[in-house]
Amino acid sequence: MNGGQIILADEPTGALDSQSGDEVMTLLDDLASRGHTVILITHEQNVADHADRQIEIRDGQVVKDTGDSIRAQKRRARMQGSILSSTVHTASATAEIGEAVRMAFASLRANKFRTALTLLGIVIGVASVISMLAIGQGAQRDVIERITSMGANQLYVSPNWGRGGNAATLSFSDAELLADSVPNVHAVLPEISGEETLRFGNRDYSASVTATSANLPKTRNWPVASGVFFTDNDSDTYTPVAVLGTTARKNLFPDNMDPIGKYILIRRVPFLVIGVMTSKGASGFGGRDQDNVVFVPLKTGGLRLFGQRFLRSITVAVEKADLINDTAAAVSDYFLQRHGSEDFRIFNSAELIENVSESRETFTMLLGSVAAISLLVGGIGVMNIMLVSVTERTREIGVRMATGARQKDILLQFLTEAIVVSSVGGGLGVLLGFGVGTLLDKLGTSAVFTSGPVLLAFGCATATGLVFGFAPARKAARLDPVVALASE
Repeated sequence: MNGGQIILADEPTGALDSQSGDEVMTLLDDLASRGHTVILITHEQNVADHADRQIEIRDGQVVKDTGDSIRAQKRRARMQGSILSSTVHTASATAEIGEAVRMAFASLRANKFRTALTLLGIVIGVASVISMLAIGQGAQRDVIERITSMGANQLYVSPNWGRGGNAATLSFSDAELLADSVPNVHAVLPEISGEETLRFGNRDYSASVTATSANLPKTRNWPVASGVFFTDNDSDTYTPVAVLGTTARKNLFPDNMDPIGKYILIRRVPFLVIGVMTSKGASGFGGRDQDNVVFVPLKTGGLRLFGQRFLRSITVAVEKADLINDTAAAVSDYFLQRHGSEDFRIFNSAELIENVSESRETFTMLLGSVAAISLLVGGIGVMNIMLVSVTERTREIGVRMATGARQKDILLQFLTEAIVVSSVGGGLGVLLGFGVGTLLDKLGTSAVFTSGPVLLAFGCATATGLVFGFAPARKAARLDPVVALASE
Protein backbone atom coordinates (compact mmCIF):
# COMPACT_ATOMS: atom_id res chain seq x y z
CA MET A 1 0.00 0.00 0.00
CA ASN A 2 1.07 3.59 -0.71
CA GLY A 3 4.03 2.47 -2.80
CA GLY A 4 6.29 1.27 0.06
CA GLN A 5 9.84 0.57 -1.13
CA ILE A 6 10.54 -2.09 1.51
CA ILE A 7 8.03 -4.89 2.11
CA LEU A 8 8.29 -7.04 5.22
CA ALA A 9 6.52 -10.43 4.86
CA ASP A 10 6.41 -12.74 7.89
CA GLU A 11 5.35 -16.22 6.74
CA PRO A 12 3.29 -14.81 3.83
CA THR A 13 2.09 -18.31 2.83
CA GLY A 14 1.86 -19.87 6.29
CA ALA A 15 -1.95 -19.94 6.53
CA LEU A 16 -2.70 -20.41 2.84
CA ASP A 17 -3.38 -23.34 0.59
CA SER A 18 -0.78 -24.04 -2.08
CA GLN A 19 -2.61 -22.22 -4.90
CA SER A 20 -3.17 -19.05 -2.84
CA GLY A 21 0.42 -19.27 -1.64
CA ASP A 22 1.66 -19.37 -5.23
CA GLU A 23 -0.46 -16.31 -6.07
CA VAL A 24 1.01 -14.37 -3.12
CA MET A 25 4.56 -15.30 -4.16
CA THR A 26 3.78 -14.19 -7.73
CA LEU A 27 2.74 -10.80 -6.37
CA LEU A 28 5.95 -10.53 -4.30
CA ASP A 29 8.07 -11.54 -7.31
CA ASP A 30 6.38 -8.87 -9.39
CA LEU A 31 7.03 -6.23 -6.73
CA ALA A 32 10.68 -7.25 -6.53
CA SER A 33 11.04 -7.06 -10.33
CA ARG A 34 9.68 -3.50 -10.18
CA GLY A 35 12.36 -2.36 -7.74
CA HIS A 36 10.76 -3.01 -4.35
CA THR A 37 12.88 -4.72 -1.69
CA VAL A 38 11.02 -7.77 -0.30
CA ILE A 39 12.23 -9.25 2.98
CA LEU A 40 10.36 -12.42 4.01
CA ILE A 41 10.60 -14.98 6.80
CA THR A 42 9.66 -18.56 6.01
CA HIS A 43 10.23 -22.16 7.08
CA GLU A 44 9.51 -23.40 3.57
CA GLN A 45 12.50 -23.93 1.26
CA ASN A 46 10.37 -23.61 -1.89
CA VAL A 47 9.26 -20.18 -0.68
CA ALA A 48 12.83 -19.18 0.14
CA ASP A 49 13.94 -20.24 -3.34
CA HIS A 50 12.10 -17.21 -4.77
CA ALA A 51 14.62 -14.89 -3.11
CA ASP A 52 17.80 -13.61 -4.79
CA ARG A 53 19.63 -13.82 -1.47
CA GLN A 54 18.98 -16.36 1.28
CA ILE A 55 20.12 -16.03 4.89
CA GLU A 56 19.55 -19.18 7.01
CA ILE A 57 19.40 -18.74 10.79
CA ARG A 58 19.47 -21.56 13.33
CA ASP A 59 19.46 -21.08 17.10
CA GLY A 60 20.11 -17.37 16.65
CA GLN A 61 23.17 -17.90 14.46
CA VAL A 62 23.59 -17.25 10.72
CA VAL A 63 24.54 -20.59 9.22
CA LYS A 64 24.18 -19.75 5.54
CA ASP A 65 24.25 -16.55 3.39
CA THR A 66 24.11 -16.84 -0.40
CA GLY A 67 24.71 -13.12 -0.89
CA ASP A 68 28.36 -13.42 -2.04
CA SER A 69 27.52 -15.65 -4.99
CA ILE A 70 24.88 -13.33 -6.46
CA ARG A 71 26.31 -9.93 -5.43
CA ALA A 72 26.90 -8.71 -8.99
CA GLN A 73 23.41 -9.77 -10.07
CA LYS A 74 21.84 -8.08 -7.03
CA ARG A 75 23.75 -4.85 -7.74
CA ARG A 76 22.38 -4.71 -11.26
CA ALA A 77 18.89 -5.46 -9.98
CA ARG A 78 19.23 -2.71 -7.38
CA MET A 79 20.28 -0.19 -10.05
CA GLN A 80 17.34 -1.19 -12.20
CA GLY A 81 15.07 -1.00 -9.19
CA SER A 82 16.29 2.54 -8.47
CA ILE A 83 15.36 3.65 -11.98
CA LEU A 84 11.98 1.96 -11.73
CA SER A 85 11.41 3.49 -8.30
CA SER A 86 11.95 7.00 -9.64
CA THR A 87 9.46 6.41 -12.45
CA VAL A 88 6.92 4.86 -10.11
CA HIS A 89 7.24 7.78 -7.68
CA THR A 90 6.59 10.37 -10.40
CA ALA A 91 3.63 8.46 -11.69
CA SER A 92 2.31 7.85 -8.17
CA ALA A 93 2.09 11.61 -7.45
CA THR A 94 -0.21 12.07 -10.44
CA ALA A 95 -2.10 8.94 -9.49
CA GLU A 96 -2.62 10.24 -5.95
CA ILE A 97 -4.20 13.44 -7.22
CA GLY A 98 -6.34 11.54 -9.71
CA GLU A 99 -7.48 9.14 -6.99
CA ALA A 100 -8.27 12.04 -4.66
CA VAL A 101 -10.43 13.65 -7.36
CA ARG A 102 -12.21 10.35 -8.02
CA MET A 103 -12.90 9.88 -4.30
CA ALA A 104 -14.13 13.47 -4.08
CA PHE A 105 -16.75 12.90 -6.77
CA ALA A 106 -17.74 9.61 -5.14
CA SER A 107 -18.23 11.41 -1.83
CA LEU A 108 -20.34 14.11 -3.50
CA ARG A 109 -22.55 11.53 -5.18
CA ALA A 110 -23.05 9.74 -1.88
CA ASN A 111 -24.69 12.87 -0.37
CA LYS A 112 -26.47 14.43 -3.34
CA PHE A 113 -28.90 16.64 -1.44
CA ARG A 114 -26.25 18.05 0.86
CA THR A 115 -23.94 18.56 -2.10
CA ALA A 116 -26.66 20.45 -3.95
CA LEU A 117 -27.18 22.81 -1.02
CA THR A 118 -23.42 23.39 -0.76
CA LEU A 119 -23.16 24.07 -4.48
CA LEU A 120 -26.07 26.51 -4.32
CA GLY A 121 -24.16 29.06 -2.25
CA ILE A 122 -21.16 28.99 -4.61
CA VAL A 123 -23.39 29.09 -7.71
CA ILE A 124 -25.34 32.12 -6.48
CA GLY A 125 -22.15 33.94 -5.47
CA VAL A 126 -20.36 33.41 -8.79
CA ALA A 127 -23.47 34.17 -10.85
CA SER A 128 -24.03 37.38 -8.88
CA VAL A 129 -20.47 38.56 -9.41
CA ILE A 130 -20.57 37.91 -13.17
CA SER A 131 -24.04 39.32 -13.85
CA MET A 132 -23.65 42.43 -11.67
CA LEU A 133 -20.23 43.32 -13.10
CA ALA A 134 -21.64 42.80 -16.59
CA ILE A 135 -24.54 45.17 -15.84
CA GLY A 136 -22.15 47.77 -14.41
CA GLN A 137 -19.89 47.61 -17.45
CA GLY A 138 -22.89 47.75 -19.76
CA ALA A 139 -24.16 50.92 -18.09
CA GLN A 140 -20.71 52.48 -18.33
CA ARG A 141 -20.47 51.63 -22.03
CA ASP A 142 -23.90 53.13 -22.78
CA VAL A 143 -23.12 56.43 -21.06
CA ILE A 144 -19.73 56.75 -22.74
CA GLU A 145 -21.21 55.92 -26.15
CA ARG A 146 -23.87 58.59 -25.74
CA ILE A 147 -21.33 61.21 -24.73
CA THR A 148 -18.97 60.14 -27.51
CA SER A 149 -21.77 60.41 -30.06
CA MET A 150 -22.08 64.07 -29.10
CA GLY A 151 -18.35 64.50 -29.72
CA ALA A 152 -15.55 63.37 -27.45
CA ASN A 153 -13.24 65.94 -29.08
CA GLN A 154 -15.36 68.99 -28.38
CA LEU A 155 -15.37 71.95 -26.00
CA TYR A 156 -18.54 73.85 -25.08
CA VAL A 157 -18.35 77.52 -24.19
CA SER A 158 -21.36 79.19 -22.58
CA PRO A 159 -22.05 82.42 -20.64
CA ASN A 160 -21.34 82.28 -16.93
CA TRP A 161 -24.90 82.35 -15.59
CA GLY A 162 -23.95 81.85 -11.95
CA ARG A 163 -23.23 84.55 -9.37
CA GLY A 164 -25.07 87.30 -11.19
CA GLY A 165 -23.47 86.49 -14.54
CA ASN A 166 -24.73 88.10 -17.72
CA ALA A 167 -26.07 85.94 -20.54
CA ALA A 168 -25.03 88.54 -23.14
CA THR A 169 -21.30 87.83 -23.15
CA LEU A 170 -20.56 85.67 -26.22
CA SER A 171 -20.68 87.70 -29.43
CA PHE A 172 -20.70 86.73 -33.10
CA SER A 173 -17.17 88.13 -33.47
CA ASP A 174 -15.95 85.90 -30.62
CA ALA A 175 -16.89 82.86 -32.69
CA GLU A 176 -15.63 84.26 -35.98
CA LEU A 177 -12.11 84.98 -34.70
CA LEU A 178 -11.71 81.94 -32.45
CA ALA A 179 -10.58 79.46 -35.12
CA ASP A 180 -7.78 81.76 -36.31
CA SER A 181 -6.65 82.72 -32.81
CA VAL A 182 -6.36 79.34 -31.07
CA PRO A 183 -4.30 76.39 -32.38
CA ASN A 184 -5.72 72.86 -32.73
CA VAL A 185 -9.23 74.18 -33.49
CA HIS A 186 -10.92 72.21 -36.26
CA ALA A 187 -14.27 74.00 -36.36
CA VAL A 188 -16.31 76.55 -34.41
CA LEU A 189 -20.07 76.23 -34.10
CA PRO A 190 -21.92 79.24 -32.60
CA GLU A 191 -25.57 78.72 -31.60
CA ILE A 192 -28.67 80.57 -30.44
CA SER A 193 -31.62 78.39 -29.55
CA GLY A 194 -35.08 78.50 -28.08
CA GLU A 195 -38.45 76.77 -28.09
CA GLU A 196 -40.74 78.13 -30.80
CA THR A 197 -44.09 77.26 -32.36
CA LEU A 198 -43.90 76.10 -35.97
CA ARG A 199 -46.80 76.29 -38.41
CA PHE A 200 -47.47 74.64 -41.73
CA GLY A 201 -50.93 75.21 -43.16
CA ASN A 202 -53.33 74.79 -40.25
CA ARG A 203 -50.94 72.56 -38.24
CA ASP A 204 -49.00 73.97 -35.29
CA TYR A 205 -46.12 72.22 -33.56
CA SER A 206 -43.61 73.21 -30.86
CA ALA A 207 -39.93 72.43 -31.43
CA SER A 208 -36.46 73.72 -30.65
CA VAL A 209 -35.19 76.30 -33.14
CA THR A 210 -31.42 76.69 -33.38
CA ALA A 211 -29.66 79.44 -35.29
CA THR A 212 -26.20 78.15 -36.19
CA SER A 213 -23.47 78.15 -38.83
CA ALA A 214 -23.06 76.07 -41.96
CA ASN A 215 -20.49 73.70 -40.51
CA LEU A 216 -22.92 71.98 -38.11
CA PRO A 217 -23.09 68.70 -40.13
CA LYS A 218 -19.29 68.42 -40.02
CA THR A 219 -18.87 69.52 -36.41
CA ARG A 220 -21.65 67.33 -34.99
CA ASN A 221 -21.10 64.45 -37.43
CA TRP A 222 -24.75 64.83 -38.40
CA PRO A 223 -25.36 64.48 -42.17
CA VAL A 224 -28.34 65.68 -44.18
CA ALA A 225 -30.78 62.96 -45.24
CA SER A 226 -32.46 64.89 -48.07
CA GLY A 227 -32.05 68.32 -49.61
CA VAL A 228 -29.11 70.50 -48.56
CA PHE A 229 -27.83 72.41 -45.54
CA PHE A 230 -27.64 76.21 -45.68
CA THR A 231 -24.37 78.06 -46.35
CA ASP A 232 -22.46 80.85 -44.65
CA ASN A 233 -23.65 83.14 -47.44
CA ASP A 234 -27.25 82.41 -46.41
CA SER A 235 -26.32 83.68 -42.94
CA ASP A 236 -24.51 86.78 -44.19
CA THR A 237 -27.48 87.70 -46.42
CA TYR A 238 -30.06 86.92 -43.72
CA THR A 239 -31.78 84.35 -45.99
CA PRO A 240 -34.86 82.75 -44.33
CA VAL A 241 -34.19 79.07 -45.01
CA ALA A 242 -34.59 76.10 -42.62
CA VAL A 243 -33.49 72.50 -42.22
CA LEU A 244 -35.78 70.17 -40.24
CA GLY A 245 -34.99 67.37 -37.81
CA THR A 246 -36.85 64.10 -38.44
CA THR A 247 -39.27 64.51 -35.50
CA ALA A 248 -40.22 68.03 -36.52
CA ARG A 249 -40.69 66.91 -40.12
CA LYS A 250 -42.98 64.00 -39.16
CA ASN A 251 -45.22 66.22 -37.04
CA LEU A 252 -45.45 69.12 -39.51
CA PHE A 253 -45.61 67.00 -42.66
CA PRO A 254 -47.49 63.75 -41.93
CA ASP A 255 -48.13 60.89 -44.36
CA ASN A 256 -44.55 61.07 -45.72
CA MET A 257 -45.19 64.43 -47.32
CA ASP A 258 -42.01 65.87 -48.85
CA PRO A 259 -41.24 69.19 -47.02
CA ILE A 260 -38.51 70.34 -49.41
CA GLY A 261 -39.54 73.58 -51.15
CA LYS A 262 -42.40 74.31 -48.77
CA TYR A 263 -42.64 77.25 -46.37
CA ILE A 264 -43.17 77.04 -42.62
CA LEU A 265 -43.86 79.91 -40.22
CA ILE A 266 -41.59 80.54 -37.24
CA ARG A 267 -42.78 83.51 -35.18
CA ARG A 268 -44.87 84.41 -38.19
CA VAL A 269 -41.74 84.66 -40.32
CA PRO A 270 -41.85 82.41 -43.40
CA PHE A 271 -38.86 80.06 -43.84
CA LEU A 272 -38.22 77.91 -46.89
CA VAL A 273 -37.47 74.27 -46.05
CA ILE A 274 -34.34 73.22 -47.97
CA GLY A 275 -33.30 70.03 -46.16
CA VAL A 276 -34.05 67.28 -43.62
CA MET A 277 -31.43 65.89 -41.23
CA THR A 278 -30.79 62.19 -40.52
CA SER A 279 -32.17 60.80 -37.27
CA LYS A 280 -29.98 61.44 -34.24
CA GLY A 281 -32.10 59.94 -31.47
CA ALA A 282 -32.33 60.86 -27.81
CA SER A 283 -29.43 62.55 -26.07
CA GLY A 284 -27.62 61.06 -23.09
CA PHE A 285 -28.69 63.92 -20.84
CA GLY A 286 -32.30 63.63 -19.78
CA GLY A 287 -33.28 61.72 -22.91
CA ARG A 288 -34.07 64.89 -24.92
CA ASP A 289 -35.16 64.20 -28.49
CA GLN A 290 -32.38 65.69 -30.61
CA ASP A 291 -34.47 65.32 -33.79
CA ASN A 292 -37.19 67.67 -32.57
CA VAL A 293 -35.32 70.69 -33.96
CA VAL A 294 -35.21 73.21 -36.80
CA PHE A 295 -31.91 74.75 -37.92
CA VAL A 296 -31.74 78.24 -39.44
CA PRO A 297 -28.75 80.42 -40.47
CA LEU A 298 -27.05 82.11 -37.51
CA LYS A 299 -27.53 85.78 -38.44
CA THR A 300 -30.98 85.15 -39.87
CA GLY A 301 -32.14 83.65 -36.60
CA GLY A 302 -30.40 86.28 -34.52
CA LEU A 303 -32.06 89.15 -36.40
CA ARG A 304 -35.47 87.81 -37.44
CA LEU A 305 -36.31 85.36 -34.62
CA PHE A 306 -34.37 86.06 -31.43
CA GLY A 307 -33.60 89.76 -31.91
CA GLN A 308 -30.10 89.57 -30.45
CA ARG A 309 -26.45 89.34 -31.46
CA PHE A 310 -25.29 87.34 -28.48
CA LEU A 311 -24.77 83.58 -28.54
CA ARG A 312 -26.15 80.99 -26.18
CA SER A 313 -23.16 78.69 -26.73
CA ILE A 314 -20.09 78.05 -28.87
CA THR A 315 -19.00 74.50 -29.69
CA VAL A 316 -15.30 74.09 -30.47
CA ALA A 317 -14.18 70.91 -32.26
CA VAL A 318 -10.47 70.17 -31.80
CA GLU A 319 -8.26 68.47 -34.38
CA LYS A 320 -6.17 66.33 -32.01
CA ALA A 321 -8.25 64.87 -29.18
CA ASP A 322 -5.18 64.06 -27.07
CA LEU A 323 -4.45 67.83 -26.87
CA ILE A 324 -7.99 68.80 -25.86
CA ASN A 325 -6.96 69.91 -22.36
CA ASP A 326 -4.27 72.23 -23.75
CA THR A 327 -6.77 73.58 -26.26
CA ALA A 328 -9.29 74.23 -23.48
CA ALA A 329 -6.67 76.30 -21.63
CA ALA A 330 -5.89 78.26 -24.81
CA VAL A 331 -9.60 78.93 -25.43
CA SER A 332 -9.96 80.17 -21.85
CA ASP A 333 -7.03 82.57 -22.34
CA TYR A 334 -8.59 83.77 -25.61
CA PHE A 335 -11.88 84.77 -23.95
CA LEU A 336 -10.13 86.30 -20.94
CA GLN A 337 -8.15 88.57 -23.22
CA ARG A 338 -11.24 89.61 -25.20
CA HIS A 339 -13.66 90.04 -22.29
CA GLY A 340 -11.32 91.04 -19.49
CA SER A 341 -13.15 88.80 -17.00
CA GLU A 342 -14.23 85.20 -16.59
CA ASP A 343 -17.81 85.73 -17.80
CA PHE A 344 -17.86 82.36 -19.56
CA ARG A 345 -17.67 78.67 -18.76
CA ILE A 346 -15.87 75.93 -20.70
CA PHE A 347 -17.19 72.39 -20.61
CA ASN A 348 -14.73 69.63 -21.66
CA SER A 349 -16.38 66.48 -23.02
CA ALA A 350 -13.21 64.42 -22.49
CA GLU A 351 -13.25 65.27 -18.77
CA LEU A 352 -16.88 64.22 -18.58
CA ILE A 353 -16.05 60.82 -20.06
CA GLU A 354 -13.23 60.39 -17.55
CA ASN A 355 -15.47 61.39 -14.65
CA VAL A 356 -18.28 59.12 -15.81
CA SER A 357 -15.85 56.24 -16.27
CA GLU A 358 -14.47 56.71 -12.77
CA SER A 359 -17.89 56.93 -11.17
CA ARG A 360 -19.14 53.92 -13.10
CA GLU A 361 -16.08 51.92 -12.14
CA THR A 362 -16.76 52.76 -8.50
CA PHE A 363 -20.39 51.72 -8.94
CA THR A 364 -19.30 48.49 -10.65
CA MET A 365 -16.90 47.69 -7.82
CA LEU A 366 -19.70 48.31 -5.34
CA LEU A 367 -21.91 45.85 -7.18
CA GLY A 368 -19.05 43.37 -7.31
CA SER A 369 -18.42 43.75 -3.57
CA VAL A 370 -22.06 43.06 -2.77
CA ALA A 371 -21.97 40.00 -5.00
CA ALA A 372 -18.68 38.85 -3.43
CA ILE A 373 -20.47 38.65 -0.08
CA SER A 374 -22.64 35.91 -1.55
CA LEU A 375 -19.48 34.08 -2.58
CA LEU A 376 -18.09 34.45 0.94
CA VAL A 377 -21.28 33.02 2.40
CA GLY A 378 -20.98 30.12 -0.02
CA GLY A 379 -17.39 29.52 1.17
CA ILE A 380 -18.53 29.41 4.78
CA GLY A 381 -21.12 26.84 3.72
CA VAL A 382 -18.37 24.73 2.15
CA MET A 383 -16.35 24.81 5.37
CA ASN A 384 -19.39 23.89 7.43
CA ILE A 385 -20.26 20.94 5.22
CA MET A 386 -16.65 19.72 5.18
CA LEU A 387 -16.49 19.84 8.98
CA VAL A 388 -19.66 17.77 9.13
CA SER A 389 -18.17 15.37 6.59
CA VAL A 390 -15.02 14.92 8.70
CA THR A 391 -17.14 14.08 11.73
CA GLU A 392 -19.24 11.58 9.79
CA ARG A 393 -16.25 9.88 8.19
CA THR A 394 -13.96 9.62 11.21
CA ARG A 395 -13.90 5.83 11.06
CA GLU A 396 -13.13 5.90 7.33
CA ILE A 397 -10.17 8.20 8.06
CA GLY A 398 -8.99 5.82 10.78
CA VAL A 399 -9.12 2.84 8.41
CA ARG A 400 -7.11 4.71 5.79
CA MET A 401 -4.47 5.69 8.33
CA ALA A 402 -4.30 2.15 9.72
CA THR A 403 -3.62 0.81 6.24
CA GLY A 404 -0.77 3.21 5.59
CA ALA A 405 -2.28 6.56 4.56
CA ARG A 406 -0.16 9.50 5.65
CA GLN A 407 -1.35 12.82 7.03
CA LYS A 408 -0.67 14.49 3.69
CA ASP A 409 -2.85 11.87 1.96
CA ILE A 410 -5.81 12.65 4.22
CA LEU A 411 -5.16 16.40 3.85
CA LEU A 412 -5.05 16.03 0.06
CA GLN A 413 -8.28 14.02 0.01
CA PHE A 414 -10.39 16.52 1.93
CA LEU A 415 -8.82 19.57 0.29
CA THR A 416 -9.56 18.03 -3.09
CA GLU A 417 -13.18 17.46 -2.10
CA ALA A 418 -13.55 21.11 -1.06
CA ILE A 419 -11.91 22.37 -4.27
CA VAL A 420 -14.01 20.05 -6.43
CA VAL A 421 -17.22 21.31 -4.79
CA SER A 422 -16.19 24.94 -5.28
CA SER A 423 -14.98 24.40 -8.85
CA VAL A 424 -18.16 22.62 -9.90
CA GLY A 425 -20.22 25.36 -8.23
CA GLY A 426 -18.04 27.99 -9.93
CA GLY A 427 -18.61 26.43 -13.36
CA LEU A 428 -22.36 26.28 -12.83
CA GLY A 429 -22.30 29.84 -11.49
CA VAL A 430 -20.52 31.06 -14.63
CA LEU A 431 -23.23 29.49 -16.81
CA LEU A 432 -26.00 30.96 -14.63
CA GLY A 433 -24.33 34.39 -14.64
CA PHE A 434 -24.14 34.39 -18.44
CA GLY A 435 -27.76 33.29 -18.61
CA VAL A 436 -29.01 36.01 -16.25
CA GLY A 437 -26.95 38.71 -17.96
CA THR A 438 -28.12 37.65 -21.42
CA LEU A 439 -31.74 37.63 -20.28
CA LEU A 440 -31.43 41.13 -18.79
CA ASP A 441 -29.74 42.34 -21.97
CA LYS A 442 -32.66 41.08 -24.04
CA LEU A 443 -35.07 42.81 -21.65
CA GLY A 444 -33.33 46.15 -22.23
CA THR A 445 -30.73 46.31 -19.45
CA SER A 446 -27.36 46.51 -21.15
CA ALA A 447 -24.84 43.87 -20.04
CA VAL A 448 -21.26 43.53 -21.24
CA PHE A 449 -19.35 40.30 -20.53
CA THR A 450 -15.57 40.31 -20.38
CA SER A 451 -13.12 37.55 -19.56
CA GLY A 452 -11.71 39.34 -16.51
CA PRO A 453 -14.76 39.12 -14.20
CA VAL A 454 -15.49 35.55 -15.36
CA LEU A 455 -11.96 34.35 -14.57
CA LEU A 456 -11.97 36.35 -11.34
CA ALA A 457 -15.27 34.85 -10.15
CA PHE A 458 -14.29 31.28 -11.05
CA GLY A 459 -10.82 31.71 -9.54
CA CYS A 460 -12.31 33.11 -6.34
CA ALA A 461 -14.71 30.18 -6.15
CA THR A 462 -11.84 27.69 -6.43
CA ALA A 463 -9.75 29.67 -3.94
CA THR A 464 -12.75 29.69 -1.61
CA GLY A 465 -12.70 25.89 -1.60
CA LEU A 466 -8.98 25.88 -0.87
CA VAL A 467 -9.17 28.46 1.93
CA PHE A 468 -12.34 27.29 3.64
CA GLY A 469 -11.56 23.61 3.09
CA PHE A 470 -8.12 23.75 4.69
CA ALA A 471 -9.31 23.81 8.32
CA PRO A 472 -11.57 20.74 7.95
CA ALA A 473 -8.89 18.92 5.95
CA ARG A 474 -6.26 19.71 8.59
CA LYS A 475 -8.57 18.48 11.31
CA ALA A 476 -9.08 15.22 9.44
CA ALA A 477 -5.35 14.78 8.83
CA ARG A 478 -4.49 15.25 12.52
CA LEU A 479 -6.90 12.61 13.83
CA ASP A 480 -5.38 9.87 15.96
CA PRO A 481 -5.85 6.58 14.03
CA VAL A 482 -6.60 4.63 17.21
CA VAL A 483 -9.24 7.12 18.34
CA ALA A 484 -10.65 7.33 14.82
CA LEU A 485 -10.99 3.53 14.56
CA ALA A 486 -12.71 3.36 17.93
CA SER A 487 -15.39 5.87 16.87
CA GLU A 488 -18.83 4.72 15.78
